[in-house]
Amino acid sequence: MTRSKLEIADIFRRYGPAWRRANAGHVSLTQLKVMSAIEACRIEALGGHVAACGKCGHHHIAYNSCKNRHCPKCQAPAARDWMEARADDLLPVEYFHVVFTLPARIAQIAFWNKRAVCRLLFKGEGMTAIGPKECPNAETVTTIAADPKRLGARIGMTAVLHTWGSALTHHPHTLREPCPCCGGPMRIVEIFRRGQKPSSRDPPREKAA
Repeated sequence: MTRSKLEIADIFRRYGPAWRRANAGHVSLTQLKVMSAIEACRIEALGGHVAACGKCGHHHIAYNSCKNRHCPKCQAPAARDWMEARADDLLPVEYFHVVFTLPARIAQIAFWNKRAVCRLLFKGEGMTAIGPKECPNAETVTTIAADPKRLGARIGMTAVLHTWGSALTHHPHTLREPCPCCGGPMRIVEIFRRGQKPSSRDPPREKAA
């Protein structure tokens, strides 16, 4: 797959000023800072450093990154490193992808109260750093899994907070990066209970009250 030469930064630099003028008063200071950081990432605006070859003396100028967490250019390596580190944590069992979303009306409230609502949706920096009692989504999954009528097992999970969807629109939710739930306990419990391998590979479904 050939990587496109067009970047988000190119679009921001070309159309950003006009867009900001047209939407003045409707864009937050944080959003403006993000656009500014992405526009300046790895160009002369942020300065740079010179890398030189000790053998041939060739010099290469490398411009500094903005290091903004929203920047797709300089954060891509960090994202890959994070995924590789999470892959090292995986056990040789099945995993299930679980997504927790918000109703449309609450999502509208979250748009203007991001910090408060996102903290309620997902507290802490990851399931590996906090207990299930501190995260309502984790508590929901672990409670259902521990129910003897369902899995009767203690499961593990990792979760990440996402604040936008694939269309880059406001869509706060948590997922695998959401909650990849370890399917090992479920498979083992079902095999022993039924005396055979379970036919379905899907996790149990539970409707919200």
